[in-house]
Amino acid sequence: MADEAPKAAPKKEKKTFKPYKPGKSCPKCGSRLGEHANRLACGKCGYTELKSAQKGDESGKKH
Repeated sequence: MADEAPKAAPKKEKKTFKPYKPGKSCPKCGSRLGEHANRLACGKCGYTELKSAQKGDESGKKH
């Protein structure tokens, strides 16, 4: 057991960043709005803007 060579530490990989995606900014505070499935929302001040329904999209309608 004393004859075993010490294990080499795993190499650290460089951290990759996502490319910047420009988005709509908040009219109240100026920070970027978060994009959700049906709305744009500001996490800082609470401003919310609903996305318009697209053609043929029946998900938001109740019969």
